Amino acid sequence: MMATEARDAFLQWMETERRAADLTLVAYRGDLDRFLAFLTTHLGAEPDLGALAGLSLTDLRAWLAHEHAAALGGRRPTTQDRAARTRARRVSALRSFYRYLARYHGVDNPAPGLLATPRTRRPLPRPLPQAQALEVPEGVSDIAHTPMAQVRDGALFMLLYGCGLRISEALTLDVRDLDQAGTLGDGTKGDGVLRIRGKGGKERMVPVLPQVMQALLRWRGVHPLPQPDAPLFVGVRGGRLQAGIAQRAMRTWRHMAGLPEHATPHALRHSFATHLMEGGADLRVIQDLLGHASLSTTQRYTLADEARLMDVWTRAHPHATDTPPDTAR
Repeated sequence: MMATEARDAFLQWMETERRAADLTLVAYRGDLDRFLAFLTTHLGAEPDLGALAGLSLTDLRAWLAHEHAAALGGRRPTTQDRAARTRARRVSALRSFYRYLARYHGVDNPAPGLLATPRTRRPLPRPLPQAQALEVPEGVSDIAHTPMAQVRDGALFMLLYGCGLRISEALTLDVRDLDQAGTLGDGTKGDGVLRIRGKGGKERMVPVLPQVMQALLRWRGVHPLPQPDAPLFVGVRGGRLQAGIAQRAMRTWRHMAGLPEHATPHALRHSFATHLMEGGADLRVIQDLLGHASLSTTQRYTLADEARLMDVWTRAHPHATDTPPDTAR
């Protein structure tokens, strides 16, 4: 098998088995494309699985050095922190690729695991203020081109903010998932809880607020393909709605409403967590609702709130603008 075939199989596996986010798949494909292109020049021929198995730590470092030199050469502007994050992502892509090769193709090469991963600063979440977050579902639905899309988009964005879901998690839901949580066709009540399939196929149970459920059931009532195995959110052709379409809809409304660039579907997830924390919710509860494997990931919302409080303090406290008295005599 050629390395390019293995790359395609790996990305397909990441999408279907690992349920990787669309942006992760795009980034990993770009990194592996550059890696294999470098190897073709570095080795003098297009690599196959045998060539991948025989690469040394020096070979892998040579590729990372080549990419770093290309960035410094002016191909794209960079900062120290951005360069570190880019290198960390490339190392992660390589390690994931080689773990897949070891598991499914017998390629056992320890070199990727020996690559040093630079330490990076994780950006703090950037939530929307509560008033703006509440406006998103109606605002996005108002600019939809068809009545069906208006109801669909209103329900989708109500779900993202009301339950703190990733856009990929919301779009993998099927009609049966809603039926189990809401009111079924025979009028019986569901349990009011959605079963969410998150990263790595991990499942969690997320309660649905009545207002969110009402929006979802309104969409269920006009759904063009209401059979249980159909996607809950569908596009104009009846297939599963693509994340890019939802992101573009919010981007269009964001520009119309004059919101900042970080007002994205994922910002609604940040807003969900931040507003719960501001309301006194326990950090462990927020961790469970978001599906974070580590509490340290959830604790970023605490840091973000501290940064917001400090900003409010420096702008509002009288001492923040006072000129220090001249004590010299």
